[in-house]
Amino acid sequence: MKGPDARLESYIQQTRPRFEQMLGEMVELPSVSMDPAHAQDMRRTATVAVQFLKELGAEARIVETKGYPVVSGGWTTGKNHPTVSVYNHLDVQPAQEPEWRQPPFEFRKENGVYHGRGATDDKGPALTALMGARFAVEQGVPINIRLLWELEEEIGSPHFAAALREKGAIPRPDSVVVSDTIWIAKGRPAMPYGLRGLLGARLSLRTGETGAHSGLTGGAARNPLAELCQLVNACVDARTGRVKIPGFYDDVVPPTKAEIKGFLASGFQVRRFMRAYGFRSLRTMDSADLLRRIWAAPTFEVHGLVGGYQGPGVKTVVPAHGELKISMRLVPNQRPDKIFALLRRFVAKQNPNVTVEVEGMLQPFRGLFSGPYAEAVRRAVRAGFGKEPAFIREGGSIGAVATMQSLWRVPILFLGLSLPEHGYHAPNEYFDWGQASGGMRAFAHYFAELASLHSQD
Repeated sequence: MKGPDARLESYIQQTRPRFEQMLGEMVELPSVSMDPAHAQDMRRTATVAVQFLKELGAEARIVETKGYPVVSGGWTTGKNHPTVSVYNHLDVQPAQEPEWRQPPFEFRKENGVYHGRGATDDKGPALTALMGARFAVEQGVPINIRLLWELEEEIGSPHFAAALREKGAIPRPDSVVVSDTIWIAKGRPAMPYGLRGLLGARLSLRTGETGAHSGLTGGAARNPLAELCQLVNACVDARTGRVKIPGFYDDVVPPTKAEIKGFLASGFQVRRFMRAYGFRSLRTMDSADLLRRIWAAPTFEVHGLVGGYQGPGVKTVVPAHGELKISMRLVPNQRPDKIFALLRRFVAKQNPNVTVEVEGMLQPFRGLFSGPYAEAVRRAVRAGFGKEPAFIREGGSIGAVATMQSLWRVPILFLGLSLPEHGYHAPNEYFDWGQASGGMRAFAHYFAELASLHSQD
């Protein structure tokens, strides 16, 4: 963007009060999508979002689904101009942790720090992108900008694909930019180009009608918890994390040396990683191997073993039922449906009495980290924050991204703004003006970069 930098800086400062007011209103809407008790709050959130868009000069509407709606809005500046969709989500994680130092849905502002659930994930970044978009439109940048705000991201985006098929409300763009990711360290921008997919499952085993006294039946009675533990050991090496299900790694493509180099440029530090998550030890202390493991390798995780006595002390009863809660993070080229079939086949061979039920599937994603679109992100982030971003992958999953890739088949890039210390999915979540102002600057430049890129076609 040549020329209007002074206007942009003035705009950002003038916009600050309005940004803070909108973020405050949004944070105080408890849009917890996984809790049915908040259904009315979800509807109110969509209504307020549409109101904000219209007040800033955009057209906007609520796109209904069989679940919670999607908000679609933006500006059409010209029939022949390129169109970019900016994806964010407005639903949030629950906030029931005892560590909260304030009511989580009570917005608090102090010295450019904005406290409250949803401030960084993902309401602050959504409003930041909106403000950058409005500036680009006001400056006459020849680009159509669509804001796509989902309200079911935290529950796996079950109805997002149906919403995208409403082509009159959500037209197919020429490219997408997603702002729902985290840097590795403050002052070191990192933009992902890949996400792991997810397969969740419950493995259940019932061996009796009721629990039985171990003194009377132990030795003869089958123990479903012990058998499920044995099954876990057959599936995964607990010390190394190596998955032992036959065929599990068949489709995995290891990251290249160039990708690993990009990972290491992100500012990642093993000791900082351990402090951030409270780890006492890890499976590896090698930075390159650790980054490969959390961003570019599949996993098998045990999240819970349910059954038997859970109270204080020991109650000597052999349980009649046990349930194992697991998930597998998957990398590009792995298909959740194929991996589920491998799991079910392997479990049946190990223990035919165990039932396997799927608990959600999300496809992995691998996008661009080179070429003109990636260069546009690189230049925009440098303009916004003074440093070029490292291109990395992320270990988490965003179901909507794989859906957009499947249905639209257009370039999908990331321009995330959150920091590790912001408390993403954690108590005492916050966002800050430094990331917001830099983000507005970066988005304004990105839209100009896209318009310039298409003008060269």
